[in-house]
Amino acid sequence: MSGLMPWDSVIDLINTGIDKIWPDKTEAEKAKAALAQAQLQGALKDMEEQWENAKAQIEVNKQEAASNSVFIAGWRPFIGWVCGSAFAWSFVFQPIVIMIANVVGHPIDNSHLPKLDFAEIQPVLYGMLGLGAMRTYEKVKGVASQPRA
Repeated sequence: MSGLMPWDSVIDLINTGIDKIWPDKTEAEKAKAALAQAQLQGALKDMEEQWENAKAQIEVNKQEAASNSVFIAGWRPFIGWVCGSAFAWSFVFQPIVIMIANVVGHPIDNSHLPKLDFAEIQPVLYGMLGLGAMRTYEKVKGVASQPRA
């Protein structure tokens, strides 16, 4: 967990209240320890729920990947190719086309070329790359993929 959780400011406020309610340091520390334990249990419960959700999504992904239907198993590769093509056009092919046109003496007005708003597809592409990186990590750690039946 990184960053401030929504309840962190509430916990800080409660800790300040504990210091004012219990002037005895020992009692205040006991109350703060109980509060920290309750906070940890809540955080662990959140993590367990996130883990269960991730496992359920993995099962859905397995079912989709095993499908013979291109509409079920093929949507991820399709999105990957669309994002990859948009990336290639925006950052590889379009600059090369413009450069070659300028070199041969026929400059291209950029306003006539398709403009792909890469900011729109960037989260999808980066999300897919992140998932790819996780699979690479699994392969490095020796987690074998399940054979298809």
